[in-house]
Amino acid sequence: MPPAEWFENWFDSPYYHILYKNRDESEAEGFIDNLLDTLSPRAGARVLDLACGRGRYSRHLAGKGFEVTGIDLSVQSINFARQFEKDNLSFFTHDMRLPFRSNYFDFIFNFFTSFGYFQEEKDDIKTLRNVAIGLRPGGIFVLDFFNSAYVASRLTGSEEKEVDGIRFKMHKRVEGQHVIKTIDFRDKGKDWHFEERVRLFTPEDFDRLFEAAGLRILKTYGDYQLQPFNREESPRLILSAQPSQ
Repeated sequence: MPPAEWFENWFDSPYYHILYKNRDESEAEGFIDNLLDTLSPRAGARVLDLACGRGRYSRHLAGKGFEVTGIDLSVQSINFARQFEKDNLSFFTHDMRLPFRSNYFDFIFNFFTSFGYFQEEKDDIKTLRNVAIGLRPGGIFVLDFFNSAYVASRLTGSEEKEVDGIRFKMHKRVEGQHVIKTIDFRDKGKDWHFEERVRLFTPEDFDRLFEAAGLRILKTYGDYQLQPFNREESPRLILSAQPSQ
């Protein structure tokens, strides 16, 4: 079997959830609310949270009355999320590179840079094609990615953070077409090393990828307040799209 990719090791590790457990989620939930105000989904709309992690945002969406499905590759994350399942909320372990459902969802959301992880670009196109297949006629896909130019020009370098008695040492760098974050620490008498590796996709890259996958970009936003995108100043690159046919 081929070696596990970085996201399989890291996202299924308990240390991932320890490191990021104190995130302020208010901005993220505010973004989702802004998005819903803009998109105006009908009551009971079918929503897919693609790469849902532990399901926090799936639960937020379900609380608005939508029929929500969350999928993620991480077995540990989905096992955690399933404790919150109810009539309008379900979770499945699933690889986004594989088809999930056809002609089913009114909206598919991919939040908070949960894209650009794969080594081969063909896998990114497979994912986007599965999105196009999964949407009903008139359905909308929203992809929330970082603005690569903004991120690359503002890398913080090295930092340290202590959580639950573990001192995490992190370093960010640009290497080729990727931004790489290494995470090193010692716990229980053992040294650990993980990394996050995300492709620095540009707006032009997404134009090309979406076209190859049969998706047509409708609008582009630059932040969680859904302001217009500016290549130098916008922290995010948020795209809404529909199947081309």
